[in-house]
Amino acid sequence: MSEHHHVHKQRKQVVNRLARIEGHVRSIKEMANEERDCSEILLQIAAVRKALDSTAKVLLKDHLESCVVDAVHHGNQDKVL
Repeated sequence: MSEHHHVHKQRKQVVNRLARIEGHVRSIKEMANEERDCSEILLQIAAVRKALDSTAKVLLKDHLESCVVDAVHHGNQDKVL
């Protein structure tokens, strides 16, 4: 993995979102162990998928604004893209 030498403005937000998602997934696992209704579990899985998608969008925006812009400024855009 390459080392980054520029600021990722949304890193803390991404990490916080992932921590919430991690807790949500643990609670879904508990629901399954408790033999809760399948529809309830599926609904919670859908919520986690949406949360992951939202987090991915934040991360992608951060990547475009930091990694890609930095690469362009340093002539490395082909490598990053």
